[in-house]
Amino acid sequence: MACRAVLAGVRLNLEWQFVAELLVLGSFTGFLAGLLGIGGGMLMVPFLTLILSHRGVADGLAVKMAIATSMSTILFTSISSVRAHHKRGAVRWDLVRGMGPGIVIGGLIAGAGVFAALKGAWLALLFALFVGFSATQMLLDKKPAPSRQMPGPLGQTAVGSGIGFLSGLVGAGGGFVSVPFMTWCNVPMHNAVATSAALGFPIALANTVGYVVGGWNLPSPLPGAMGYLYLPALCVIVVASVLFAPLGAKAAHAMNVRQLKRAFACVLYLLAAYMLYKGLAG
Repeated sequence: MACRAVLAGVRLNLEWQFVAELLVLGSFTGFLAGLLGIGGGMLMVPFLTLILSHRGVADGLAVKMAIATSMSTILFTSISSVRAHHKRGAVRWDLVRGMGPGIVIGGLIAGAGVFAALKGAWLALLFALFVGFSATQMLLDKKPAPSRQMPGPLGQTAVGSGIGFLSGLVGAGGGFVSVPFMTWCNVPMHNAVATSAALGFPIALANTVGYVVGGWNLPSPLPGAMGYLYLPALCVIVVASVLFAPLGAKAAHAMNVRQLKRAFACVLYLLAAYMLYKGLAG
């Protein structure tokens, strides 16, 4: 009886520790979703991979579950973040409408097909590559040509397809591509961040549907897992992130463009380094 009580206490402690880790992670990712328009996935994927690995999930599958779960949280965090940005008139809804259809197409292709076929190590390396590239673009702070503008409807659909596809492979809301692209096309930084947050919802919706379809017959590695989605982590992270996303959006409008770009780049470099390590180790 004594041994059972000790084991039950250890288990309860581990569960509370797990919930606490997810609450902290959700708070930070929600804040970054509002601050940088990246949906929080850039921070969530590396840390959720670490958390799932410590719970006994194989590294390759842990990366995939972290990516899928991270993406599904953006369904909720993007709404909270966009409301705060929209109140300030920062969202370019014309660009959301222009890139939205392509994003859905690219997300479904990635989530339902390519994601399941690729090994977790390759996904980790892909994550590191694109995040590092995005960080470099932000840190260099190259000034776009004054005459450069956003492409027309067909061009925006094509760009949206690429953003949706890449986002589905790395579990991020697309800000790592859409923010640099829009600023490159002379969209002001604050508008680019706000619009990227709005694009996060169709990206997350299309890819989450794809992950469910692609992992439908996957054996459950943990209680509460549904294919590649880990529902307990999703629920806990969403509660914290939805509360903190408006605070990040408020902070974004209080910072100047140079500070915002530097913060964006520094966060991305750190996370790219960790996922590079995971990919090479796998």
